Amino acid sequence: MAGAVADALPEFADVFPFERFNRMQREALPALVGKEGNVVVSAPTASGKTVLAELAICRALDRGETALFVAPLRALTNEKEAEWERFESLGYSVYVVTGERDLNSRRAKRADVLVMTPEKVDSATRKHDSPKYEFITDVACCVIDEVHLLDADRRGSVLEVAVSRLRRLCEPRIVALSATMGNVRDVAEWLDAPPECTFDFGSDYRPVDLHADVRTYTHGENAFADKYRRLYRALDIAEPHLREEGQALVFVASRQDTVRAAEKARDELASRDVPMAARGDSDFQGRAEELENTSLRRSVTDGVAFHHAGLSKHDKDLIEGWFREGSIELLFSTSTLAWGVNLPARCVVLRDTKHHDPLKGEVDMSPLDVLQMLGRAGRPGYDNVGYAWVICDGAEADKYRRLLREGKPIESRLAEDLDAHLNAEIAMGTIRDLEDVMDWLETTFYYVRAGSEPEDYDFAGLRKRVRGTLDSLVESGFVELGEDLSVSATPLGTLASAYYLRLDTAERFGELADRESRESRDGQGSGAIDTDAVLTTIAGAAEFDSVSARQAERDAINAVLGGQNVAADLGGGGRKVLAVLRASIAGSTPQELRSDAWVVRQNALRLLGALRAFLARFAGPEAANCARRVEARIEHGVSPDAVSLTAISGVGPGRASKLASRDVTTPGEVRAAGTEGLVAAGLSEGVADAVYENAEELPAIGIDWGEFPDWIASGENEICEVSVINEGGDARGGVRVTVNGIEMSGTTTYLGEATVPVGVFGGDVEELRFAVRVTFPELPIEPIAETRTVAVE
Repeated sequence: MAGAVADALPEFADVFPFERFNRMQREALPALVGKEGNVVVSAPTASGKTVLAELAICRALDRGETALFVAPLRALTNEKEAEWERFESLGYSVYVVTGERDLNSRRAKRADVLVMTPEKVDSATRKHDSPKYEFITDVACCVIDEVHLLDADRRGSVLEVAVSRLRRLCEPRIVALSATMGNVRDVAEWLDAPPECTFDFGSDYRPVDLHADVRTYTHGENAFADKYRRLYRALDIAEPHLREEGQALVFVASRQDTVRAAEKARDELASRDVPMAARGDSDFQGRAEELENTSLRRSVTDGVAFHHAGLSKHDKDLIEGWFREGSIELLFSTSTLAWGVNLPARCVVLRDTKHHDPLKGEVDMSPLDVLQMLGRAGRPGYDNVGYAWVICDGAEADKYRRLLREGKPIESRLAEDLDAHLNAEIAMGTIRDLEDVMDWLETTFYYVRAGSEPEDYDFAGLRKRVRGTLDSLVESGFVELGEDLSVSATPLGTLASAYYLRLDTAERFGELADRESRESRDGQGSGAIDTDAVLTTIAGAAEFDSVSARQAERDAINAVLGGQNVAADLGGGGRKVLAVLRASIAGSTPQELRSDAWVVRQNALRLLGALRAFLARFAGPEAANCARRVEARIEHGVSPDAVSLTAISGVGPGRASKLASRDVTTPGEVRAAGTEGLVAAGLSEGVADAVYENAEELPAIGIDWGEFPDWIASGENEICEVSVINEGGDARGGVRVTVNGIEMSGTTTYLGEATVPVGVFGGDVEELRFAVRVTFPELPIEPIAETRTVAVE
């Protein structure tokens, strides 16, 4: 097939910003455009793999089919949406589906190109039979970018099961691409890609030769000082290239590190008298004023910049453009840049081989991430050789030299979460009996890789291991195994799957719900459920097992918790999570805990949503409402008095706290105050109008006791009717009637008007105290309760 774009895809020639395909693209072109089979491609970084993805998408669009692009990072999905406006100009629609935005199912259904992360594909395929996610079964072509993500901790198993499930649901054509894949044949076998559609393009397909090696530094006692030792080492490596008008790209561990490294590098290069063209370019100095970030604006005037996912798109676009044109000569970045933008440099240095994970502490960079970053070395058309360096402690030098020399095969990570993924398949109904379990196993990359490396994976014992996992699911109450060897999910297993929980966490949530349910039945009210119980349950979730407390954080943790022995059973990491959550509901997080607080809170909010569902299912609406109020307090940082107000649209922590300080604490009190009262409480008239109108949309509950007696004769009985009337917005609520603390009846329904029969029995007590409580499990509103006392004479 000819190398001209117009010859290969005349209808889509305008999509590509060039006229002819390169050598690698020409060799893959017949398989992508002219054949039907699945395609697997391993090719060096910067060799043009993105074009292969676009070729596969164009072929699908030409056939009137829906294409799915699976991006490795959430940040890259938004970049693809902007980049692929080229498809929009031809009349095709591109829609990004991520966890960041509310899903518009109609747009997703009409989209020609869907862009999703592996996690969202997993979610959509689990819920494919719901109207909201049925669009996923329309996918006819699935392009997996950076398929070596299969070997990533946690995320790898998600990609593996999501792709396997998608293939069972709609049998799409799969096109899998990777820059760093040592065992391409294993991936091809998993995806059933025939030999003529499997490509392993070697280093000779790199547009620029690569020289990669390791430089060491002397490791000290102070981690902060070590960063600067490695920075000076990186500048030693980059300096000769900068003096020859080359460019250097230095990867560091965190966003904050990019800023600090750029600031220090500016001063150090000036002290070394390294010429930087930007300093004498008055035109560029003027353009630098376009940047929104103040630190970045100051840095680029010396030809030094930083790049990370937290920058605005405007600033990132400018930095990338200036680096390509050569105005920026030294760029510090996080690893995100290696996965996304094609931004090569003559010299690439990996300053940090470790990074701080808020949930795990200090961890090694993934070997595949290391190779991905170093692959950015060498600018096609400008450099004959690219230079890539890893800076590490001398003790790790051999490890990284071996990685650079031999690469790394992609492994399956499914075994790490086999129980959760098997439970999910059973909960979905895709596995219905023991035979299905074994059939499912054979669809996984895990099975293929085990066959390729039988000793490492104990291939002979694989089926026994999977059967053992199934038995443990049955024993733990997630799955039921019938006498006919049928399998089905219990309510516990269904909820664990629906909320993507680690199974230890699901058991923990179930135990709390069971304890609350027992105490409620025994007449102890909600004895097991209060704010402390909810927070402690969340802090002890398995999802936080890898959280570590740094030495500098321990005094702050003890101060928040009230002593070093409080919640000692949670361990250091769990106590840190608990401290962050308690500080969040108090509205003030100590400085020492702020760096990880956002990540902890976001994970906790997801887990609280799951806990609320467990409590609603197994313990009732009152317990679920308690969790919902804790969730709102963590999200908004408000007091117990103010939390009900956050149910009102447009009322955040500031307005809720302001109103609560004026004794307006519930949506009902907002309605009673009216606009005039809200203005008196400190809101502007326009805001007061909006808050009042939004409060009107929430439930407004009244309880009518009817002809309820004041007394009853001993030995007599009377059946009365109590009505719960909702004059506000519709909502799901629980109605519970107790007498002397013992539950008489309870129901959960969408409240319009509910009539509850209440028996009044004259027994051996002097009085009967009846209580009607109305609780909203999905709203952070305090339960509404009224009581009546009946004398027994």
